[in-house]
Amino acid sequence: MLLHELLKYNDITIQCHDNPDADALASGFALYTYLKDNGKEPVFIYRGVHPITKSNLLIMVEELNIPVQYVPEYDHVPDVLLVCDCQYGQRNVTTTKARYIAIIDHHQVTVELPRFAEIRSSVGSCATVVWDMLRAENYDVNENKDLATALYYGLYTDTNKFSEISHPLDRDMIDSLVINKSLITKMSNSNISLEELKITGKAILDYTYIEDIRCLVIKTEPCDPNILGVISDFSMETAEADVAIAYYISPDEIKFSVRSCVKEVHANELAEFIARGIGGGGGHLLKAGGTIRPEKVPEDVPDIIEDRLREYYSLYEVLYAKTATVDTSNMGMFTKKEQKLGVVKLSDVFEVGTPVEIRTLEGDINITIADDTYLMIGLEGEIYPIAEEKLQNSYNATGFSFVKQFEYDPTIRNLSNGDIRPVMPYAKTVISPPGSARIYAQPLDHYIKLFTAWDDEKYYSGVPGDYIAVREDDPHDIYVISGRLFDQLYKPVARGLFF
Repeated sequence: MLLHELLKYNDITIQCHDNPDADALASGFALYTYLKDNGKEPVFIYRGVHPITKSNLLIMVEELNIPVQYVPEYDHVPDVLLVCDCQYGQRNVTTTKARYIAIIDHHQVTVELPRFAEIRSSVGSCATVVWDMLRAENYDVNENKDLATALYYGLYTDTNKFSEISHPLDRDMIDSLVINKSLITKMSNSNISLEELKITGKAILDYTYIEDIRCLVIKTEPCDPNILGVISDFSMETAEADVAIAYYISPDEIKFSVRSCVKEVHANELAEFIARGIGGGGGHLLKAGGTIRPEKVPEDVPDIIEDRLREYYSLYEVLYAKTATVDTSNMGMFTKKEQKLGVVKLSDVFEVGTPVEIRTLEGDINITIADDTYLMIGLEGEIYPIAEEKLQNSYNATGFSFVKQFEYDPTIRNLSNGDIRPVMPYAKTVISPPGSARIYAQPLDHYIKLFTAWDDEKYYSGVPGDYIAVREDDPHDIYVISGRLFDQLYKPVARGLFF
């Protein structure tokens, strides 16, 4: 869906979900402003039983001049009803009739979508989706500081002060917005009411401690999602806890916050596992969170959080490659296929000595550019630095440009001045010669967490269908290869008993 497609309609109503949060208000405000600036006269509403009462949201609406209207009854039938931060037909948005329905959201799809729909479940906020759609229209949100501040605050609140961000588009938006910082501070310090303070204290006193996995689980009454972050952060101060989860169940959503202080549990992975197939989750290694759609959970499973938590711990085997050995006697032997990959000489992008941040789907990489520093681009856009000597020993240059489309094209930001440049225009094609290295490999039949020999602080996850691999010449060079990519990367050279 492209926003300019809406401009052929004149009668447009924008509706966010009932009892709107900051993200819903920011998204609707951005859509309203875009349409208004393009000569339309949209109406921005929310419905439901209760008007906004939270202090931070009242401040947001008033000081950012958000023209949202609370209309419990709405009899007008517009040409287009543009629903944001929710999906038409869900329980958290009162049904409004219209000739055409359009949806912009960042939650997991739970309804049949109309033709006009833009759903991006991997990003942290609907504000991010709208910001990126505005960017595609060459619409500069920074010309309106109120709007930029609203979008920033929408992401800020929906990701628990950015602790649950996992997608690079969210980070791109943060970096690009010019905001009213003092107002963000004011709204951030008006989040918790006295009643919610009582909810916090009561929840912490009524914790559940799972001793065998050293995990605190805290169920609260429905509250502002940011309170879950406050509770889980505070709970992680407990000496006996390695992991803390705070959550609530409401008719509209099941919201949870995850914290971890041990390297064997990545908070973002645990959050994704809890929400898999029934919602969405993500964040950082130590802080993460997510949302579960009640429509996806049977009514007789009220404690889905605790059930999935126990399932997660029961599934994984932890391997430390520095000390572990894998029995390769029944594994097949493989060698690399010829592959066309991308490479970028970083000194072509910025001068030698420039500190840069390389942004990818896997996270940000901070390095200082040297004359012999290159960047490899893999089959799915994954990137990693490589020294010139290793590059020349492992790949053959072609001199041709590397042209390929990915879900997110990597970018490089100059940390000295903030200048951001795309990677792909500088990429050249290299070919990995076949037969350069031989490995033993076989499909996994269970979940593993592998700490490699070169990084014993961060594990790589393997799931059934992925491959565990061991270099023929180094029994401790153990790694995981995606099952989706294995046949593209390797071909058999010998067959063990496993095959």
